[in-house]
Amino acid sequence: MTTRPSTTVGPGQMPLVPADVLEIARAVRDAGGRLVIIGGWVRDALRGQPSKDLDLEVYGVTVEALGELLRPLGFTDPVGRQFPVFRQTRTGLDLALPRAPGADHWDGSPEHFSALAEEAARARDLTLNAIAWDPLDDAFFDPLSGRADLERSILRAADVRTFAEDPLRVMRVARLAASLEAEVEPELTELCRGLDLAGVAQERIAGELLRMLERPREPWRAIEALDELGHLNVLAPIAALKGVPQDPTWHPEGDVFVHTGMVVDRAAELASELDREAALQLMLGALCHDVGKPETTEEVDGRVRSLGHEAAGAQVTKSWLSELSLGEKRVRAVEALVRHHLAPAIYVSQGAKKKAYRRLARKLDAAGIHAVALERVARADHLGRTTPDALAGRFDAGTEFLAAAEAAGVIEGVPNDVVSARRLMALGVEAGPELGRLLERCREVQDETGEQDPDVIATRVLR
Repeated sequence: MTTRPSTTVGPGQMPLVPADVLEIARAVRDAGGRLVIIGGWVRDALRGQPSKDLDLEVYGVTVEALGELLRPLGFTDPVGRQFPVFRQTRTGLDLALPRAPGADHWDGSPEHFSALAEEAARARDLTLNAIAWDPLDDAFFDPLSGRADLERSILRAADVRTFAEDPLRVMRVARLAASLEAEVEPELTELCRGLDLAGVAQERIAGELLRMLERPREPWRAIEALDELGHLNVLAPIAALKGVPQDPTWHPEGDVFVHTGMVVDRAAELASELDREAALQLMLGALCHDVGKPETTEEVDGRVRSLGHEAAGAQVTKSWLSELSLGEKRVRAVEALVRHHLAPAIYVSQGAKKKAYRRLARKLDAAGIHAVALERVARADHLGRTTPDALAGRFDAGTEFLAAAEAAGVIEGVPNDVVSARRLMALGVEAGPELGRLLERCREVQDETGEQDPDVIATRVLR
């Protein structure tokens, strides 16, 4: 397959390249080498989409010479023995030598460059991720016809002989099938089905899962694509949702797997205006909100019930997300979202008082979240079905829940403790376990009554 070294885009078709990249490219050229941008940034630029995945490759410069050239530009020493990678700490830019033997000794000829570029492209996962672009010459290098595959929305292996070297690629294929709304070529589908992910580190699986949840417009397409490629079992708690029945009155859309997919896509709509961490907590909460149903679902008097699925789901969530090493803080937040995801609807339907909202707020606060975050998960859960309310986009209970939380003063957190340890000690309480118990009781009285006078609360508790 021939390289296309002279394909040039028209003015304004490719986005502006960061000044840092152009500076590096000129320095590389002055040293007798050539820098290209390759991968996701080029792919997305051709689609008219922004991207932060800037991968840089350098031909014709040795690792030693490249280190000397890059060090004054703020790059670290190379990491990795076989395929060294340099990183600019200030911007997070990664720069590497191509995975082609002899790339550091390019002789400067177009023919030699074409041969090296094709070999390097074949080391990548997909053809549309193997398109390289020279930002100085405004020239494309597309030895595997990745641009044609991109235009046809086809996912094709860069090289069927080496694709299986990294089994995690199956998750990337599923994600790109969703985010690019692309079809997986039959040969690639069979390649993916034959992969074994058992030896892949959980941290890497977690990274791809998060990308699945935050990048596609409809994230559930990625989960469905993973299922079609035969690897949904890598997300075991989600695979367990398939075939678990639900009461058709509340869930006419189908089983728990179908419902969860709808909830995840509704959550993605709600997450679009949030910061990254809040969005990920919401997406993970939506994904995990019903993972307790497989072990709690039963038929009682002709009706499908899942009593206690929130608590059971919280335990499954904690175990699974901890195994994925997603971080204690994030796991604690998502666990709380799952444990309390029914609270907004229940509190409104039962006419809960302010003290109940304050107690709930304390539990959420201990997990680092608040009522607004919980309502988002509950809203996604409510809208992720085919009931009349959901189809009309209504979740009145959520609106009422937030209004009640605001009236209780806990819409986005809990109030500071009115009574301090110092005040109780001034009233004769000695430091120790009893002081802690009394402080907790003061907090309970504050939440129950809404009282803000420390003397009133302290007197009541000490009495």
